[in-house]
Amino acid sequence: MAGRRDRSQQLRGSRIAIAILVGIIIGCVCAVLFPNGFFNSSSSLTVNERAQVGSSSCESPARVKMLKADFASMLEKNAELKKQVRELTEKLRLAEQGSDNARKQVLALGTQIKAGPFGTVKSLRTNPTILPDESVNPRLAKILEEIAVDKEVIVALANANVKAMLEVQIASVKRLSITNYLVVALDDYIVNFCKSNDVAYYKRDPDKDVDVVGKTGGNHAVSGLKFRVLREFLQLGYGVLLSDVDIVFLQNPFSHLYRDSDVESMSDGHNNMTAYGFNDVSDEPAMGWARYAHTMRIWVFNSGFFYLRPTVPSIELLDRVADRLSKAKLWDQAVFNEELFYPSHPDYTGLHASKRVMDMYEFMNSKVLFKTVRKNQELKKKVKPVIVHVNYHPDKLNRMRAVVEFYVNGKEDALDSFPDGSE
Repeated sequence: MAGRRDRSQQLRGSRIAIAILVGIIIGCVCAVLFPNGFFNSSSSLTVNERAQVGSSSCESPARVKMLKADFASMLEKNAELKKQVRELTEKLRLAEQGSDNARKQVLALGTQIKAGPFGTVKSLRTNPTILPDESVNPRLAKILEEIAVDKEVIVALANANVKAMLEVQIASVKRLSITNYLVVALDDYIVNFCKSNDVAYYKRDPDKDVDVVGKTGGNHAVSGLKFRVLREFLQLGYGVLLSDVDIVFLQNPFSHLYRDSDVESMSDGHNNMTAYGFNDVSDEPAMGWARYAHTMRIWVFNSGFFYLRPTVPSIELLDRVADRLSKAKLWDQAVFNEELFYPSHPDYTGLHASKRVMDMYEFMNSKVLFKTVRKNQELKKKVKPVIVHVNYHPDKLNRMRAVVEFYVNGKEDALDSFPDGSE
């Protein structure tokens, strides 16, 4: 019995020794095959794969460059998504223009106040400006940052068809040392012209709807594009003085703006009544006692020269006009005024924009000049316009040159040879 126990203990000891030996052998094998441990993914790489990993570390600059490109692409996509969110938010805002929403908008303007004594109450005329958003157009934002003065800029749209008038206008701007002047070039010809004349310009990114008109359209067709082009200027937080090319600058216009309204425009009116408004009485004798009906009239704002503050109503005006012009063949000036003046009524919500008419002798149209001022010796001597807009006459270029001769070069008979109207 004692011998059997001894053999059993020896056998058990041998088994333990064998187990320990096997464990040591397995450990050695694992140490060779998996030097970095079982749970390190790199431990499963072959010799060739390890060589590739080593070489990839040498290619790290290329990898960094690729990651930077991916990051830039993601930023661009993010900006586009933000733009879509803003557009959807604006559409939602317009869709919610019910009476309750209007009440909330009024309350959002500030705390409610009590009205003061008789004769002291003044309504809000000047809307707050929007928060600038440079992501709308970083390239344009950079240009405006360089040339704008006090966040304001003169903008003129031009293609090759109006180059001669643009030359006269640019000469008048340079004569006054106006630096915040920008040409929106609608074709490559004007781009090259601006480069050769050291004039700040901006050429929009390709846009089929704009480019077709911009490259081939005449004065009126090009004029209608402004309502689409100017939106980004306002979104970037800049006040814009829009100028057609048939305008001669004689003084710096920014010294003559009030800036108390969303829209400040020159008038097509030719005297105090037509320019600033009047009570026009209609007579219908058949109505007997009620034969007289009072109406309010004003001649239209000129859509070729106006100043827009960067406010929500100004942007809404551009959107409304651009939308209607895109759906029907309409005159942009007529639509511009309809949207500005038509009041809210059933099935229509009017634009709540404040507006101001510019002084008709400072911001002078060509009807005022050729029918009134040049024939009145007192006005002819005393009145020095800020600008003259040759909007009433088709022979624009010759009259623009005559304006320069009269007001700049002092040639007293420079305006005399032209008829009052067009022949």
